[in-house]
Amino acid sequence: MTIVQALTVAFQYVNQPMPDVAIAEMAHDLEGYPVDNVLFALKRCRSELKAAIRYADIIDRLPGGHPGPEEAWSVIGPSLQNESLTVVWTDQMREAFGVALGLADDPTAARMAFKETYTKLVNEARSRNQGPKWSVSAGTDKQHRELIVQEAVKAGKLMPEYANQFLPLPEPTGSHLARLRGF
Repeated sequence: MTIVQALTVAFQYVNQPMPDVAIAEMAHDLEGYPVDNVLFALKRCRSELKAAIRYADIIDRLPGGHPGPEEAWSVIGPSLQNESLTVVWTDQMREAFGVALGLADDPTAARMAFKETYTKLVNEARSRNQGPKWSVSAGTDKQHRELIVQEAVKAGKLMPEYANQFLPLPEPTGSHLARLRGF
């Protein structure tokens, strides 16, 4: 199925009239994304939305897309007061966190500032068809770091080669110790 066909079906599914020219323009805008991801997002729109589908609804449902502001805050919010926690975040989350950090004494203001800044940055990235670029902010708690990094690899947010630099090396044993000593 092509993107144009999938868009047509999605709009028909929610009984939302959409001119062919608008569908063609949306399809053009979605060309920067993998076709399978777009088809998946449109399938989610059909199952999750009942009255209308907006372009932003499609973008929000792309696999591997930017997390919503509430999800993003739930990831970074706890680290505002606890530097021992590791965070796997996007460039937009990191930048918005910097704004929130200045307001850490007022958690409500920090959250509001984060969400406003993050939403603006994600909208800018989406207008350039930029997906999220994930990275690690390593906290001091090594067990937490290992858990968070491994979860991010499983979720496809981090490549194993990148993630390995944040994981502990195995403890030296037996033959490893002999090699380390030069035996």
